[in-house]
Amino acid sequence: MTHDQALDAIRATVAAAPAPVSIAVVDDHGEVVASLAMDGAPRDTLENARRKAYTAARSDATSTRALAEKVGGAPTELASFDPQFSFFLGGVAGFYGGRRVGAVGVSGLPGAEDERLAVAAIGAAGLELGS
Repeated sequence: MTHDQALDAIRATVAAAPAPVSIAVVDDHGEVVASLAMDGAPRDTLENARRKAYTAARSDATSTRALAEKVGGAPTELASFDPQFSFFLGGVAGFYGGRRVGAVGVSGLPGAEDERLAVAAIGAAGLELGS
């Protein structure tokens, strides 16, 4: 995930968000490349967005939705994961040439809306979704 791609993802999210959100864009190791909390977004949403992006970048799933479905809420499964992982919707991995290059996390709206914005941000960055 390049810095320019991260900024494109952030700009697209800011333009499309119906209300204030936070967005975090990370590389394939889950390290932040760029992030932003829109004016009016609760401050905790920035950390939530970072954790969502981190999860999508570091897990074997392509999104926080896919990972949550995989574990099915089983307490023993959930306990075995990295404590920084998030199982809330809104984290989506980005791929280039079939290789995971990073992820986007969005937080501040209902999960399905966070996820919709994250998917759009991946496209705005010129990346593909995983299959």
